Amino acid sequence: MKSSRLISVLLLLQTRGRMTAAQLAEELQVSVRTVYRDVEALSAAGVPLYADAGHFGGYRLLDGYRTRLTGLTADEAEALFLAGAPGAAAQLGLGSVLAAAQLKVRAALPSVLRPHADRISGRFHLDAPGWYADADETPHLPAVADAVWNSRAVQVLYRRWREPTDVERRLEPYGLVLKAGRWYVVAGPGGPRTYRVDQILRLTATEEEFTCPGDFDLAGYWAAYQRDFHDRLRPTRAVVRLAPGVPLPGPAQTDAHVEEDGWTRVTVAIESVDRAHADFLRLGSGIEVLEPPELRDRIARTATELAKRYGHRPAR
Repeated sequence: MKSSRLISVLLLLQTRGRMTAAQLAEELQVSVRTVYRDVEALSAAGVPLYADAGHFGGYRLLDGYRTRLTGLTADEAEALFLAGAPGAAAQLGLGSVLAAAQLKVRAALPSVLRPHADRISGRFHLDAPGWYADADETPHLPAVADAVWNSRAVQVLYRRWREPTDVERRLEPYGLVLKAGRWYVVAGPGGPRTYRVDQILRLTATEEEFTCPGDFDLAGYWAAYQRDFHDRLRPTRAVVRLAPGVPLPGPAQTDAHVEEDGWTRVTVAIESVDRAHADFLRLGSGIEVLEPPELRDRIARTATELAKRYGHRPAR
């Protein structure tokens, strides 16, 4: 990308001093003619770049000139403006801070990069929550975030799904995760555990500092937590046959192979017989359930009832 290469020219001259067109071309893996064009573009953009003639000549920047964002490439500038999720920042109490930071970063960008940042802001918008769920009320999220930043324990009244539902907990918040519009806090002590922030009914901040385990990795923990969650969510297996072109149901399939009649026999993880019954019926005649027997029998009964219901025309 040309804009990225322009920044590379600028940074090479800034860090190495005077360089010839041939040296720049070799460093950037482009032709000398391309370097000439890039230098002209930088000069037109207002970069104080000069050429010295003679045996020891070359291009150099005006003494004392420095880029205001050293090392920032065009792709990085675009990613910076793409990474800002205004909704999440606002929930954390950082909406105005994010807006001010983006304004300052844009002002500090070289003029050749500003159109890239503007293009990203105008063409991409991040909206994390799903369509069919109301946004969670998380009045204690800013306080939890503050505890994360400052490594301070909090005392909470937390509502869980099993009895007793409302329990007192002392939490050492290690980090926050935003998943599908819902906030989770990963906290100790006694090993990291996951809590929904919207289920915190009461929170009391403390002055008690804690030390996060040195080997704790939030991204790694969350990936493992999700894998474990899906394993627990789908403890049962079903064996089905699928007609040609019918997609495999469910996220986890094993032992898939095509049989002589073109149908695919596959083992698929299911959450429960009730859930699989509803999911598999959506595939109509494109699926045959072989195991478990209770699921096969239930779908057979449903198919029989449907055949009776649609076997005659309704009275007008």
